[in-house]
Amino acid sequence: MENATYATLGRQSGLLAEMRVVANNIANASTTGYRAQGVIFSEYVSALGPGHESLSMARAAGRDTDFSQGGLSATGGSFDLAIEGEGYFVVQTQDGERLTRAGHFMPNAQGDLVTPEGYPVLDAGGAPLFVPPDARDVAVAADGTLSADGQPLGQVGVVRPTDPIGLIREDGVRFRAEAGWDAAPEGRVVQGYLEDSNVSPVSQIARMIEVQRAYELGQTFMQNEHDRIRGVLESLNR
Repeated sequence: MENATYATLGRQSGLLAEMRVVANNIANASTTGYRAQGVIFSEYVSALGPGHESLSMARAAGRDTDFSQGGLSATGGSFDLAIEGEGYFVVQTQDGERLTRAGHFMPNAQGDLVTPEGYPVLDAGGAPLFVPPDARDVAVAADGTLSADGQPLGQVGVVRPTDPIGLIREDGVRFRAEAGWDAAPEGRVVQGYLEDSNVSPVSQIARMIEVQRAYELGQTFMQNEHDRIRGVLESLNR
């Protein structure tokens, strides 16, 4: 197989991977706290030995996450929280503590503040937050202090990863920070709001069209190359 065909196959594979990422972004354009994802292309070069040209192929081997702030939408919910500026909430999942910007919380039957999936929301010290079932007039201050009926109950943990680049994406709204995290005093908690996805549907749809056209162009090249080789072989067999 010629280098041009190898290169085109690598390109097609990468474009297909990017199409999946773009489609996932569009599907999560209305997901609270979702962070848009992109594809990073890298080049693979292999030596073929003396007297031969090296083999070069592109690979969609990396993923890039856009951590920019999403817009804030008012909900009026007492336990709907958003972070304005830097920081993440900490939740306890079955796989360990995870960071998230999705702040749609609620008390469960036991009074623990949890996510829609039932994961406990942790305070500044790493312990679950408890809200008494009979609590009234729940308020959350800008520093995360949670109170009910004028009495403090705890402080919602707002942290920043020690290594932001090292965040490992587990799904659209939760991340694993293996290097740990510190408090994020710059982050301001806003009660009664949720952070929107930072996906721009218009730009993502435009990118989807570009990727689709590029993929179709590659398919056309592959078909033309197939027809060319087939024509050569037929000519040789005459």
